[in-house]
Amino acid sequence: MADKKLRVFKLREKSIDDLNKELEKHKDELAALRINKVAGGNAAKLAKIRVNRKAIAKYLTVVHQKRRNDIRSQLKNAQRLPLDLRPKLTRAIRQRLTKFERRQKTTRDLKREQNFPLRKYALRALSLIHISEPTRLLSISYAVFCLKKKKLN
Repeated sequence: MADKKLRVFKLREKSIDDLNKELEKHKDELAALRINKVAGGNAAKLAKIRVNRKAIAKYLTVVHQKRRNDIRSQLKNAQRLPLDLRPKLTRAIRQRLTKFERRQKTTRDLKREQNFPLRKYALRALSLIHISEPTRLLSISYAVFCLKKKKLN
């Protein structure tokens, strides 16, 4: 093939069919170079093996990117994307509950909230400041009280 350096941005301008044809040429040349290596070829030919392998990798990368972009554009309005087109993120993030699933309550929790509502106390020595929200995922609520000094008259 050509001795000049292969530029990927120029490959992106070509169609997938042209890329596949040139990819096959590179693969054939690589096979010939490997046969030449076994037969005891010169060092210049052996050095071309590495260059050829890198060229094949670049062609395959561009072909793969083009195919993914085509599929992505076809499924733009689809409800779900294929797994390989979704963002990778981390395993923990992918497997955690959605916001909707986190908000769901069991029937037992719903009954408990209905039958045992949060109690509000009015005490003589203590005055109720506010009833705070639950701090844990469990539905445990607590009241915060503040001691007020009585004014002596």
